[in-house]
Amino acid sequence: MGGGPISVATYMKEVLTNPTHGFYMNRDVLGSSGDFVTSPEISQVFGELIGIWTMLAWEQMGCPRDLRIVELGPGRGTLMADLLRGTAGFSKFASSLRGIHLVEISKALRALQEAALRARPGLVGEGRPQVCWHTSLREVPKDGRLVIIAHEFLDALPVHQFVKTDKGWREKMIDVAEPHDPLHFRFVLAANATPAVALLANKRLEWMEQTEQEKLKELEASAHTLALVVEVAERVAEQKGVALIVDYGRDGPYEMSLRGIRDHRVVNVLESPGTADLSAHVDFSALKRAVEESGKDAIVHGPISQGHFLKAMGLEARLETLLQAATPAQAAALRSGCERLVGGSEDARQEEGVEGMGEVYKVMAVTPREVAEPIPF
Repeated sequence: MGGGPISVATYMKEVLTNPTHGFYMNRDVLGSSGDFVTSPEISQVFGELIGIWTMLAWEQMGCPRDLRIVELGPGRGTLMADLLRGTAGFSKFASSLRGIHLVEISKALRALQEAALRARPGLVGEGRPQVCWHTSLREVPKDGRLVIIAHEFLDALPVHQFVKTDKGWREKMIDVAEPHDPLHFRFVLAANATPAVALLANKRLEWMEQTEQEKLKELEASAHTLALVVEVAERVAEQKGVALIVDYGRDGPYEMSLRGIRDHRVVNVLESPGTADLSAHVDFSALKRAVEESGKDAIVHGPISQGHFLKAMGLEARLETLLQAATPAQAAALRSGCERLVGGSEDARQEEGVEGMGEVYKVMAVTPREVAEPIPF
């Protein structure tokens, strides 16, 4: 770091997406044999119910014949494969699909996504919608209607961290450690207010009640996340579409939630950069305020808990149907997976609170301002 300390956001971006050594760039990091597990990897029911929600959203649009489905950060492609398989029997919806658009920068994950989709007969190929990969949402065509899905995508976007001092808010930075330090890096505070304090921390503080501001000693905020949700709102408004955001977080600010996950265990974020996933909880209240202040003709619905969302979309009925044809071992796995998706507490964490994701994971929708509220918000 010849130029001096860097922000936590810069460090996080480099650790996750460096073309050569980035955590996401060159290997399979998902699933039971990877570093962390996501909802689609736990149960096929998750992707199937997202598919049902997508069909209902399409019906609320008036059943357009030019629908594009966009997924941001599709992981191994499991969610999209389950979504397409689960909706393939609804011919009117299936024939309306103009394209499947996967926004993914990792070549390694793109290969897994392609394998997941092409490994399921009938999902792609003759008579099926074209599957396209993009490095950003901006590359997705702007014609037609669209559904945008962002499942566990925002939590991986870079965050800035700030600390309240006697001289005001100061940004937490990362610098080279002393030679004897085994971590090689250390946290330091910027001596003066950085641009991020003025442009990000102060804006986030403005969105809080005075009493809430006074309680905070630290603050975490993501400029990347706010910019993305505004871009999503713009596309939704322009193309009369809808977006669904699913991630772990809460409807309020965080002091410090950034952590590393390696082999399903929490590790120091400074330890062996590029070998662990770095993620932070999503501040859903900030997303809502960003959309409201953007001037885009869009509105936010929620957040609601993942448990409430999945139950409202018919999880229990779908589970019972699957159990009828399941072996005892399959039935046990199905029940366990579904319970993990909807169970748990507000404080549960993906790798610590393995008892469930139902409360800590939240679901939010973005629609044009004039349309009806989407189910089940």
